[in-house]
Amino acid sequence: MSSPIAGVLQLIALIAALALAYRPLGDYMAKVYSSEKHYKPEKWIYKVIGANPAAEMRWPAYLRGVLAFSAVSVLFLYLLQRVQGSLPGSLGFSSIDPDQAFNTAASFVANTNWQSYYGEQAMGHVVQTGGLAVQNFLSAAVGMAVAVALVRGFARSRTGELGNFWADLVRGTVRILLPISVIGAIVLVACGAIQNFSGIHQVGQFMGGTQEWNGGAVASQEAIKELGTNGGGYFNANSAHPFENPNPLSNLFEIFLILLIPFALTRTFGRMVGSLKQGYAILGAMAVIWIGFTALMMWTEFAHRGPAFEIAGGAMEGKETRFGIAGSSIFAVATTLTSTGAVNSFHSSYTGFGGGITMLGMQLGEIAPGGVGSGLYGMLIMAIIAVFIAGLMVGRTPEYLGKKIGTRQIKFAACYILITPALVLGFTAVAMALPTPGNSMTNTGAHGFSEILYAYTSGANNNGSAFAGLNADTQWFNTTIGIAMLLGRFLPIVFVLALAGSLAEQKPVPETAGTLRTDKPLYAGLLVGTILIITGLTYFPALALGPLAEGLAS
Repeated sequence: MSSPIAGVLQLIALIAALALAYRPLGDYMAKVYSSEKHYKPEKWIYKVIGANPAAEMRWPAYLRGVLAFSAVSVLFLYLLQRVQGSLPGSLGFSSIDPDQAFNTAASFVANTNWQSYYGEQAMGHVVQTGGLAVQNFLSAAVGMAVAVALVRGFARSRTGELGNFWADLVRGTVRILLPISVIGAIVLVACGAIQNFSGIHQVGQFMGGTQEWNGGAVASQEAIKELGTNGGGYFNANSAHPFENPNPLSNLFEIFLILLIPFALTRTFGRMVGSLKQGYAILGAMAVIWIGFTALMMWTEFAHRGPAFEIAGGAMEGKETRFGIAGSSIFAVATTLTSTGAVNSFHSSYTGFGGGITMLGMQLGEIAPGGVGSGLYGMLIMAIIAVFIAGLMVGRTPEYLGKKIGTRQIKFAACYILITPALVLGFTAVAMALPTPGNSMTNTGAHGFSEILYAYTSGANNNGSAFAGLNADTQWFNTTIGIAMLLGRFLPIVFVLALAGSLAEQKPVPETAGTLRTDKPLYAGLLVGTILIITGLTYFPALALGPLAEGLAS
């Protein structure tokens, strides 16, 4: 069987698995966020943190909860790294330097999981499990909570109340992320991933020196790393490491975990707004982009010409032979079209066009299907922009889900879509203009520029993957990428919640013969076109200097 055919079969199996899980999981999450019942463990948590889960919040209070919780999380994770050398289970590793600790704390709290360090050579068991793994749960739950708040903004009327942040946070963690992660960890252990708290072992001679490996609670962290679209690997090789991702079966299962919640949230959205067709329209737009990008990635990696490529069956540089081009391509697209950032191959080694596809996936805003929670609210922002454009074309006041999209709403949406491009292009321009940051590039020319463009694209869009050729463990990159991650995560959330509040205050607008049907394939096509056009107009000049120039020259 040829590799392209094997890739198609893997894709079909993945789609079938996602389709089977779509309805039950989507309906279950809608019940979780709509329920008035609180489980006993949840009540204990509310008592400890002093929260009243029954108290409704307007958007400023909801936002304060998000920002306060995230600020405390950053501080806690920063301090945990700074005192690592004094903690038990540190495996003999010293405390993390201040700039590195700040970058890592910002990264994991912002659901980016950017890593400019070697995990197996820097982090002990306490930091890995008590710090990084915990934030994998909490940062994902924050994203889901914000998405649900926006959905409530569409579903409710004549009120500014969006629910309770603390209840949404706890429920998302306890009822959704935790049980699925337990099952996922068991599956990964069965596939061969390790799960222990062992120390550092010498495993023999390697090129004249002693090779050492340390164990860890890898399977459990790997499960939430993928399920929560986090991406931070226990080891530097991330999901290319056999301890994290042992074989093709575990590889396909990890891709399934990455895509599971972001796709299923579209049904949760449809269920909560009272129209499953609206959820299907959003799902259709996401699926078209995801399948299109996957097909394009496999084509460019399989079709690349040259003697070495023909012998290997395609562009195999930087890819694990146990996954091949197909398994690597599907994984690469899934991880960059979501905010996961995990890698089972090294994107810097992809063809020029292949590397460009990974970058473009992030630059779309990671909305197809996007990160856990962030993908849904990002796509709904684009849905509002598409409705506004359609309204301009036919000369009618734009409406979406019975809510008028006026000046206030479109300003919030416009600010949302401008934040990350400003961060990405601004920081990239400054880094290229200054003499010192350029010293971190392994390559020159178009590929070297792509390394820096990719780093800030990944950071500002809260992805976390890297081109791998860039030495990002410097004060400049640790600080600037850390700032980009925090601003790229929390500034958009400000406008999402403000938009949700403005929508919840409106009274429903009755549907008329002139109302645009946003539950039809025509609108889904308009939405896809709007996303591609806006992204192209924003990033095409930068892409032309990097991956496009490299691809045309090869």
